[in-house]
Amino acid sequence: MLLSCEASYVDLPADDDLLDGPIDGLSASEASQFLRGDIAVKEVFTRATGLGSTFVGTSCIKCHAGDGKGHLFTSLVRFGQVDDTGNKFLDQGGPQLQNRALPGFLPEEIPAGATFSRFTPPAITGLGFLQYVSDADILAMTDPGDSDNDGISGTVNWISIPNYSITGANTISQNGKYIGRYGKKASAYDLLHQTVNAYNQDMGITSVFNPIDHYSNLEIDPEISTAKVNDVIFYLSTLKAPIQRNQNDAGVIRGKNIFTQINCVACIINNIT
Repeated sequence: MLLSCEASYVDLPADDDLLDGPIDGLSASEASQFLRGDIAVKEVFTRATGLGSTFVGTSCIKCHAGDGKGHLFTSLVRFGQVDDTGNKFLDQGGPQLQNRALPGFLPEEIPAGATFSRFTPPAITGLGFLQYVSDADILAMTDPGDSDNDGISGTVNWISIPNYSITGANTISQNGKYIGRYGKKASAYDLLHQTVNAYNQDMGITSVFNPIDHYSNLEIDPEISTAKVNDVIFYLSTLKAPIQRNQNDAGVIRGKNIFTQINCVACIINNIT
């Protein structure tokens, strides 16, 4: 039986039917790097490739399936309240609980006296656009005292940054600290900082940027290449922002108007951290 090529084609899904996918305008080489990054975030680590000894997940998509949000069973636990002196439980496994372990090792437990919070892993789509929001704009959106009386307050998270992060000409600092904008509670400065932390704290994977094994607290050889880290960063930087479905539907438009009228947007604008 003969079948024409044209008859075998499958229509591509509409952009608004896909959560992920690259932004428009990538060159051929950039598209190749995007694909390498896509493969890297799906890589499953094992003992042989550096997993653990304690960890949260075995891959990036374990917590961000389909580049989307996590759920109850992929939640993260952070412990040890940070104050002016820092997190007092860093020498006891903080700030993140590694609740799984390789055979022969014990998972971490929250130390006595440590406060803790449970977080759902966020979606990673559209993260690259955050780097184009200036520090000045972020500061302009803060409202720590709810000065506009809308019931919503928010401020920035001033953090110490690692020596591998590069600040820009218009970067604003305060007492030697910088504005965090990635991760839960804006705990990471840039996507390099966020990616390195995720590999180290979530999977126990070391890199040239952070060669300290979180279980032994010893410096070990990198378990992931710098090229692969850069591919993941490029992937995160060029993932498109989700496109709303049925934007012209009358019901969707009414819902959007109500969302704005009852000031739900205040949480998006003011909750910087």
